[in-house]
Amino acid sequence: MPAAGPSYDVQSAQFQSFSAEGSIEAGENMELLMDVPLSVSVELGKSKKFIREILDFNVGTIIVLDKMAGEVVDILVNGKLIAKGEVVVIDDNYGVRITDIVSPAKRIASVQ
Repeated sequence: MPAAGPSYDVQSAQFQSFSAEGSIEAGENMELLMDVPLSVSVELGKSKKFIREILDFNVGTIIVLDKMAGEVVDILVNGKLIAKGEVVVIDDNYGVRITDIVSPAKRIASVQ
Protein backbone atom coordinates (compact mmCIF):
# COMPACT_ATOMS: atom_id res chain seq x y z
CA MET A 1 0.00 0.00 0.00
CA PRO A 2 1.58 3.36 -1.05
CA ALA A 3 2.33 5.94 1.60
CA ALA A 4 -0.25 8.69 1.91
CA GLY A 5 0.99 12.05 0.68
CA PRO A 6 0.54 15.34 2.52
CA SER A 7 -3.00 16.64 2.75
CA TYR A 8 -3.82 20.08 1.45
CA ASP A 9 -6.69 22.44 2.20
CA VAL A 10 -8.07 23.16 -1.30
CA GLN A 11 -10.42 26.12 -1.84
CA SER A 12 -11.95 27.77 -4.88
CA ALA A 13 -10.30 31.01 -6.00
CA GLN A 14 -12.36 34.13 -5.40
CA PHE A 15 -11.91 37.05 -7.77
CA GLN A 16 -12.93 40.64 -7.35
CA SER A 17 -15.44 41.83 -9.92
CA PHE A 18 -14.33 44.60 -12.27
CA SER A 19 -16.26 47.80 -12.71
CA ALA A 20 -16.06 50.58 -15.27
CA GLU A 21 -14.50 52.80 -12.63
CA GLY A 22 -10.79 53.22 -13.12
CA SER A 23 -10.84 51.63 -16.56
CA ILE A 24 -8.75 53.12 -19.33
CA GLU A 25 -10.51 54.43 -22.42
CA ALA A 26 -9.55 53.04 -25.84
CA GLY A 27 -7.84 56.32 -26.80
CA GLU A 28 -5.74 56.19 -23.66
CA ASN A 29 -4.74 52.60 -24.48
CA MET A 30 -3.46 53.71 -27.90
CA GLU A 31 -1.52 56.52 -26.25
CA LEU A 32 0.31 53.90 -24.16
CA LEU A 33 1.53 52.24 -27.37
CA MET A 34 2.75 55.37 -29.17
CA ASP A 35 6.29 55.15 -27.73
CA VAL A 36 6.82 51.44 -28.49
CA PRO A 37 9.74 51.14 -30.93
CA LEU A 38 9.25 49.08 -34.09
CA SER A 39 11.83 47.93 -36.59
CA VAL A 40 11.22 49.33 -40.09
CA SER A 41 13.17 47.80 -42.96
CA VAL A 42 13.11 48.08 -46.74
CA GLU A 43 13.67 45.00 -48.85
CA LEU A 44 15.29 45.73 -52.20
CA GLY A 45 14.97 42.13 -53.35
CA LYS A 46 15.84 38.54 -52.60
CA SER A 47 18.20 35.90 -53.89
CA LYS A 48 18.63 32.20 -53.12
CA LYS A 49 22.15 30.82 -52.95
CA PHE A 50 23.69 27.46 -52.17
CA ILE A 51 26.04 27.22 -49.22
CA ARG A 52 28.99 26.68 -51.59
CA GLU A 53 28.17 29.98 -53.34
CA ILE A 54 27.95 31.86 -50.03
CA LEU A 55 31.27 30.41 -48.89
CA ASP A 56 32.81 31.81 -52.08
CA PHE A 57 31.69 35.39 -51.27
CA ASN A 58 34.55 37.90 -51.32
CA VAL A 59 34.84 41.65 -51.23
CA GLY A 60 33.43 42.76 -54.57
CA THR A 61 31.07 39.78 -55.02
CA ILE A 62 27.83 40.89 -56.68
CA ILE A 63 24.53 39.33 -55.61
CA VAL A 64 21.82 39.64 -58.25
CA LEU A 65 18.40 40.28 -56.71
CA ASP A 66 14.97 39.25 -58.01
CA LYS A 67 13.84 42.86 -58.64
CA MET A 68 14.69 45.24 -61.45
CA ALA A 69 16.24 48.65 -60.83
CA GLY A 70 13.45 51.21 -60.36
CA GLU A 71 10.92 48.55 -59.33
CA VAL A 72 8.93 49.13 -56.13
CA VAL A 73 10.49 47.91 -52.88
CA ASP A 74 8.82 46.22 -49.91
CA ILE A 75 8.48 48.14 -46.63
CA LEU A 76 8.33 45.88 -43.59
CA VAL A 77 7.53 46.64 -39.96
CA ASN A 78 8.88 43.98 -37.61
CA GLY A 79 9.27 41.70 -40.63
CA LYS A 80 5.65 42.14 -41.79
CA LEU A 81 4.92 43.68 -45.22
CA ILE A 82 2.86 46.84 -44.69
CA ALA A 83 3.60 48.98 -47.75
CA LYS A 84 5.36 49.35 -51.11
CA GLY A 85 7.53 52.27 -52.13
CA GLU A 86 10.18 53.71 -54.39
CA VAL A 87 13.77 54.47 -53.48
CA VAL A 88 14.68 58.18 -53.40
CA VAL A 89 17.82 60.12 -52.53
CA ILE A 90 17.54 62.93 -49.97
CA ASP A 91 20.76 64.94 -49.69
CA ASP A 92 23.29 62.09 -49.43
CA ASN A 93 20.92 59.56 -47.83
CA TYR A 94 18.63 56.96 -49.31
CA GLY A 95 14.95 57.12 -48.45
CA VAL A 96 11.72 55.46 -49.52
CA ARG A 97 8.59 57.20 -50.76
CA ILE A 98 5.50 55.14 -49.91
CA THR A 99 3.46 54.47 -53.03
CA ASP A 100 0.98 51.87 -51.73
CA ILE A 101 -0.26 50.70 -48.33
CA VAL A 102 -0.99 46.97 -48.09
CA SER A 103 -4.62 46.50 -47.05
CA PRO A 104 -5.27 44.95 -43.62
CA ALA A 105 -7.09 42.05 -45.32
CA LYS A 106 -3.99 41.24 -47.42
CA ARG A 107 -1.74 41.51 -44.33
CA ILE A 108 -3.92 39.02 -42.45
CA ALA A 109 -4.14 36.68 -45.46
CA SER A 110 -0.34 36.60 -45.76
CA VAL A 111 -0.05 35.22 -42.21
CA GLN A 112 -2.14 32.13 -42.94
